Amino acid sequence: MTSHSTDRRIKDRYPASCLQVQLRERGFFGRARQAMTVTCLDLNRYGMAVLCPRPMDPGTRLFMDFDGKYIRETRVGARVVECQPYQAGYRISVQFSYCLDKKGYSRAADNALSRIEGFYNRLAS
Repeated sequence: MTSHSTDRRIKDRYPASCLQVQLRERGFFGRARQAMTVTCLDLNRYGMAVLCPRPMDPGTRLFMDFDGKYIRETRVGARVVECQPYQAGYRISVQFSYCLDKKGYSRAADNALSRIEGFYNRLAS
């Protein structure tokens, strides 16, 4: 992984292209719109980058579902940080909501995302 001065990441991200990811925009009153399958580019316990077929505005709130070997986690809250044209779609950078502020912290989400990060960290080694 290359690192440069504008990199905002707290921690390295790990490739996780085999992790199946679906995301849904969060609508009003917590309702979620139709799910969209995206390709996970990389992740860590604080966020991830996905390849998405359409652009999304920074600040968009999401629910994300993860499904992979030994891993299943649903309705993980996240927020779009950045969107850039990439390959045949858009590279969407997201930050998981549980780590955005102390009031929204969830030990269960932290533990689940730590397990997912650890699994892909071992695969990358």
